[in-house]
Amino acid sequence: MRQSLIEFQSHNYEGEQMKDFPQIETHFLLASPAGELEVVATPRKQNVTPFPAVAIICHPHPVFGGTMTNKVVSTLMRAFSDMGLQTVRFNFRGVGKSTGTFAEGVGEIDDLLAVIAWVKSVSPDDAIWLSGFSFGAAMSAHGATKVPVAQLVSIAPPVPRFNLPTLPPVTCPWLIIQGEEDDVVIPQDVYAWIETRDPKPQLIRVPGTGHYFHGKLMELRELLVANLPGIIEK
Repeated sequence: MRQSLIEFQSHNYEGEQMKDFPQIETHFLLASPAGELEVVATPRKQNVTPFPAVAIICHPHPVFGGTMTNKVVSTLMRAFSDMGLQTVRFNFRGVGKSTGTFAEGVGEIDDLLAVIAWVKSVSPDDAIWLSGFSFGAAMSAHGATKVPVAQLVSIAPPVPRFNLPTLPPVTCPWLIIQGEEDDVVIPQDVYAWIETRDPKPQLIRVPGTGHYFHGKLMELRELLVANLPGIIEK
């Protein structure tokens, strides 16, 4: 099992203190517009072929208990790790050890941009993948319109909230996975919104699946690995 290093230190998001992506899983505080963000950076698995990207994962709505330890977020992290990527999870402002208060999705995009800036500073040769679940899917989608991104992955994007209907074009490859029995996000709203997008994202519908993918997390993990580049080689 990979050793985990827990170090609550303040790292400036321009990378002045942490020069490289950590070689062991590292839990730290990152300077951000609202103060500090709680971050976990996980290096590539040693038993898979490296894929030259860092996947940043955004958690669901902070006001309703969303954190970076959410099970869907953890499933995304494990799938990306299976594919040979490095991963970064973080708590939005006001969650866990992250300072600040909920900012209606506007400040949270700034939080994501601070994390992206740090990743680019410590891993400049790796592409950026953005992903998120529910509220986090909206934040990562907005992030993909503001910085160059190689891949966007959205789980149950909360259409029509958080300005998703007016989202600018997303030009990178984009995978959306939506449970067909979601009781939080209306699946038909997501499907109709996808039809308005140009370019249009790839959509995977998951039958018999609610918002939180209860009993379907392994299937979600398998769908991610099967439908994204960078499949592992044992």
